[in-house]
Amino acid sequence: MDSRTRSLNLVTGLIGAALGAVVVVPAGMAAVILGQARGVQRVVPLAVQPPPRGEGLIGRRFPGRPLTVAILGDSFAAGYGATRPRETLGVMLATALSRRLGRRVQLYRPAFVGALSSDLPHQVDAALQHTPDVAVIYIGGNDVTRFSPLRSAALHLGEAVRRLRAVGCHVIVGTCPDLGVLPPLRPPLRWLATLRSQRLAAAQTAAVVAAGGHPIALADLLNPFFRADPVRMFGADRFHPSPDGYARAAAVTLPPLLAALRAEGLLTR
Repeated sequence: MDSRTRSLNLVTGLIGAALGAVVVVPAGMAAVILGQARGVQRVVPLAVQPPPRGEGLIGRRFPGRPLTVAILGDSFAAGYGATRPRETLGVMLATALSRRLGRRVQLYRPAFVGALSSDLPHQVDAALQHTPDVAVIYIGGNDVTRFSPLRSAALHLGEAVRRLRAVGCHVIVGTCPDLGVLPPLRPPLRWLATLRSQRLAAAQTAAVVAAGGHPIALADLLNPFFRADPVRMFGADRFHPSPDGYARAAAVTLPPLLAALRAEGLLTR
């Protein structure tokens, strides 16, 4: 799916949200949103290439059994916008874990571009084939932009976490960031993106905690950096992170990830 298609999905979903909330959004505002949507479609460039395949054995110099890590989710998890495997979020996190733990990390990435929360059952099936010790999930952006029912999206996520926890896997979830930070969006389209993002993140947090996982609030930890420096943090399409953006995402994910693993007894130092 190219960037123009993703932008069309985004604005179509948000227009649906506006037209569905007739009490909140006047008809005139819906017309403004439609005009903004057309503008977004004109400025978003076509995709150049799929994300690099960020998988494999990391930290080969360390002895012992590798820690098996699975990265699940959407284009954010898959690393769309990166140009080399080492620039993807999964490889950055696996490299940091390898150095911190002093052991090898076997990384698998069931995540794929365009994934919805409803795609998580298939991704969990793929991850469970490798008996993961740790799973990191980033999901929700496409549920916001394609107007998926937010309660259903959160339930899919909670079930994914529950299945992984049932086999002893430690699960960390980066909840939906505020998509209102996307540079092409302007009010009121931006307001709608923010509203749905916030509602989904809250539902995700509750579902993840109930299922025994550890949520990470990306809207609080990551959004400020993208808002302060969008030129550096976003890639060429201005919808997905640049390599610098993924590095920042890894930097804000790593401390709560290590804290979660320490709480689970997997990290002792």
